[in-house]
Amino acid sequence: MGEIISLHVTCIGGEIVKNAILQVKNLTKVFKTGFIKGFEIRAVDNVNFTINRGEIVSLIGESGSGKTTIGKLILRLLTPTSGQILFRGQDVSKLKGVNLKAYYQNVQGVFQDPFSSVNPLYKVDHLFDIIFTNLLTDADRERQNTLIEGALRSVKLNPKNVLGKYPHQLSGGQLQRVLLARALILRPELLIADEIVSMLDASVRIGVLNLLGEFRNKYGMSVLFITHDLSLGYYISDKAIIMYRGTIVEMGDIKKVFHNPLHPYTQMLLQSVPDLNVKWELKRRIKPEKEEKGIYAIDGCRYAPRCPKKMEICQKKRPELLEVEKDHWVACYIVQ
Repeated sequence: MGEIISLHVTCIGGEIVKNAILQVKNLTKVFKTGFIKGFEIRAVDNVNFTINRGEIVSLIGESGSGKTTIGKLILRLLTPTSGQILFRGQDVSKLKGVNLKAYYQNVQGVFQDPFSSVNPLYKVDHLFDIIFTNLLTDADRERQNTLIEGALRSVKLNPKNVLGKYPHQLSGGQLQRVLLARALILRPELLIADEIVSMLDASVRIGVLNLLGEFRNKYGMSVLFITHDLSLGYYISDKAIIMYRGTIVEMGDIKKVFHNPLHPYTQMLLQSVPDLNVKWELKRRIKPEKEEKGIYAIDGCRYAPRCPKKMEICQKKRPELLEVEKDHWVACYIVQ
């Protein structure tokens, strides 16, 4: 894959960017709920961002922000309502046959709950058999064994302790690392990592995050790290994308977003992180909205009903995501 070339985004939603591995352009996904008195949920609403080669990007937000939906759209597990996802400049929704196979050789995903990603009737070996049957068809049995053992050791697992066992015989952490090994065996150019450490013990989490960093440094792999945990996002990422109710409210260089948060929602999230230097300090908690339908029907900023700084225009017209300083974009009239 070559060495890392660049860690900077050069445009939002424009033409193909040099060094970009993935571009998300005006991406929208609408779900319809109910039959008679149903309503639409715009889980992803006109989202634009770019991931460059060798870049680790954290997609951060509360539950219901649309971050997992974006991951599934990139992996083609869901179909966009509108917009495009470009991988190396090609629209992934139009890939078929050999081109689609090549796409999955280069784009892999690992999800939050490892037990929901496996068939309990098959041994974990079957997870690797699928890879060789569908994607790495040229590898002989000896080569397959070499790749499997190498991948397992790379995620700090002893092949003798996991191969030949059923999923229920492994811990959640072990199974998650098996799934990560399966994805990394292909040395993908882009990994969608959706809350992959949320079910792991604290002692194992940093090791898995460091592993992603090692693969980035060694192979130039890009990572979309989907998380609700700001501290994990800050630890691993080059860039942060903050989402709220299907929209991007702030994004950019990780240090600029975290050390100079400009959107009121980002500020609120960071204020909610516990301060380990102060014992028993109670910070403001995040309160969920009472009316889902009202949130998704808002014409203006989705955060306006909760924002203590809102103006009249915030409730009438949605602000654009604009660059307010180099490598720092914010969708907020107050800031702009």
